[in-house]
Amino acid sequence: MREIVTVQVGGFANFIGSHFWNFQDELLGLAEDPNADEIFKNPLLDVDVLYRSGETHQGILTYTPRLVSVDLQGTLGSMSSRGTLYNVDSQAASEVNTWRGTVSTHASEPHQKNLFLQSLEEEQNPTERKGKKIDSQREYQEKDIVECLENGVKFWTDYSKVHYHPQSLYELSGLWMDVEDFDNYGIGREALSSGHQEDISERLRFFVEECDHIQGFQFIVDDSGGFSAVAAEFLENIADEYTNTPVLLYTARGPASYMNLGQKKHKVVRGLHDAVSFSRLSSLCKLIVPLGLPSLSRSKASAYLSIKDEKPYHCSAVYAAALHSTSLPFRMQSVGRAADSQDVSGAVSVSDLVEILSGNARKNMVAILDMAMPAPSLSE
Repeated sequence: MREIVTVQVGGFANFIGSHFWNFQDELLGLAEDPNADEIFKNPLLDVDVLYRSGETHQGILTYTPRLVSVDLQGTLGSMSSRGTLYNVDSQAASEVNTWRGTVSTHASEPHQKNLFLQSLEEEQNPTERKGKKIDSQREYQEKDIVECLENGVKFWTDYSKVHYHPQSLYELSGLWMDVEDFDNYGIGREALSSGHQEDISERLRFFVEECDHIQGFQFIVDDSGGFSAVAAEFLENIADEYTNTPVLLYTARGPASYMNLGQKKHKVVRGLHDAVSFSRLSSLCKLIVPLGLPSLSRSKASAYLSIKDEKPYHCSAVYAAALHSTSLPFRMQSVGRAADSQDVSGAVSVSDLVEILSGNARKNMVAILDMAMPAPSLSE
């Protein structure tokens, strides 16, 4: 099997990734549903390319994304950095009896799960419900669920349906700054001086070493701020350790990053950041694909969609759909060649796609990722 390891670095990248993995979860459910449309039961689509099988200490089988996600501390919302399947609590620090001074404890209340996440728990632990009264309450609750997703999403975990492996979710702790301040390449470089770089690389190594034959990395980075530098250091380690493994890099940027640039000084700093970021990232991957429009709501992609640019939950779904479509050839099983030497199933490896789009390695940037949503009618 030719596996793919996915990496998500930064806030908007993880918003995209949350939708992307929700798509995969839905497809897995539809493929196993005997009443679902046959179009979802494609035997040539190999979901194991993106997922790994495992087992908890209690012997429970697991099926989780082969993923490393990096974000600031406190951006996981109600989800634990250990995921939801393994339920392994981190060991408490041992008491230090030599300290005689005063100790103050600062604790914050944990984030509560919203109605969407609560409803997922109810589905996983169904109880017997009888009577029409319960059905009407459930219908009313579904309206509330839609409302909470439409107006109450603060974290990318607020709408995530997927279970993650304990090695997948990494928080950059000890920065003591808001996401608005983590806004340039230099700050990102300073963040990695705290020992995070080796920890992140070790998590990636965990997923790569269990692969039979990795075909490439699917890398998504929010390059609008300090995470650009975090991704650059990460990519440099990948280039050193996995020299012949191609990296397909998507640089994602939400519409909010184009708004309120403020004074001329801020615009100059942003321009310098963009230049350094692009120069560094493009040199460390086989193909770089920029994502993100200043106003997705006024683009051609949104002709039949209702999108609010200020909501990352909205625009990230569109970009996730694009990534889902472009990654389908990587997950198809090869069934042989036709007369024109093209694979009958449409299967293309990451390396082959990079070669096609880069013009046999003459360039490593795709100017734009074009898409139509919904797809145009075949009769037109």
